[in-house]
Amino acid sequence: MDATNVTGPNLDGRLSEGRHHLPIRVYYEDTDFSGFVYHASYLRFMERGRTELLRALAGDQSEMHREADGLVFVVRRMTLDFLKPARMDDVLDVVTWSSELRGASMRLAQEVRRDGETLVAAEVVVACVREGRAIRLPEGLRRALTPPQRSMATDP
Repeated sequence: MDATNVTGPNLDGRLSEGRHHLPIRVYYEDTDFSGFVYHASYLRFMERGRTELLRALAGDQSEMHREADGLVFVVRRMTLDFLKPARMDDVLDVVTWSSELRGASMRLAQEVRRDGETLVAAEVVVACVREGRAIRLPEGLRRALTPPQRSMATDP
C-alpha cells in the first residue's frame, strides 16, 4: 500500500451529530517528566481537531487560502479548563463543534475526552483574516459551520 494515499478515520476523524471526533494517541513526546500530558500538548491536539473539522466541512485550508485570496484563520481567544490528566498511550477523542458564528469570527467548543470522560474543555474564538484585517466568514463555510438547531422537545 502506498503510504502517501492513506486516509480514513485515523487521520480525518469523523462527523457525528454536528460534532467532529478526532482520535489521538498520546506519545512520549506529548508528556512531561511526571508522565502526564504536558499542558501545551493539548493545544496541538485541539488545533488538529479544528483543522480536521474545517477539512470535513469545507476542504483543506491551503486550498481555501488559495481560492479566497489569502484568507486565514487566527485564534483570537482561547479559554481552557484542565479537569483531569491524560498519560502516555491513552487514546483521546478530540471533539470539536461550532457554537456561535459572527460576522468575521466563529466560536468553537472543544473537549478532549478519554473513554467519554472530559479531561480538558475549551472555548476558542477564531477570526477570519485577509492581509491582517478581519473579513466576513465565506458564505459556504458559514452554512457548513452553522450549529444545528435543537428543538424545544429535545432540550432537557
